[in-house]
Amino acid sequence: MGVIDELLANNRKFAGSLPDKHLDLHPSRRLAIVTCMDSRLDVFAALGLGDGEAHVLRNAGGVITDDVIRSLAVSQRRLGTSEVMLIHHTDCGMQKISDDGFRAELQEATGVSPAFAIESFADLDVDVRQSVLRVRRSSFLPHRDQVRGFVYDVDSHALREVPVED
Repeated sequence: MGVIDELLANNRKFAGSLPDKHLDLHPSRRLAIVTCMDSRLDVFAALGLGDGEAHVLRNAGGVITDDVIRSLAVSQRRLGTSEVMLIHHTDCGMQKISDDGFRAELQEATGVSPAFAIESFADLDVDVRQSVLRVRRSSFLPHRDQVRGFVYDVDSHALREVPVED
């Protein structure tokens, strides 16, 4: 049995153990969270969130890409969110690569240079500030005043806010 088959079996047990219930499409806390895809970060447990309370958008590095702005625009304009929380974390894999190096690796492996930005970074706080400013400056988002950025420590599990001035 492969990993996916094991996870499907886990889901059958999980789904069978819960009562049927329908959650509203609109997040009850009116919150969208953008964070890294790192498997060490359990956003719901770390923040005490329950099902249906927030949108969680994840990608490598928790980077604010055009696609993240697209998702935030849908989240805000159609699904009622009004606050954005950005969470980067310590020991991030995106700090361990370089844009040029990874781009070259992909081109060597495939023969094609990727059209997407790699978005690696060296300094967590600088990247968090840049991310907050990207969200605050996007004209596609009607709610830009309640955007805050944090660093999650993967060892202590504590959040530290990164101050950002426009």
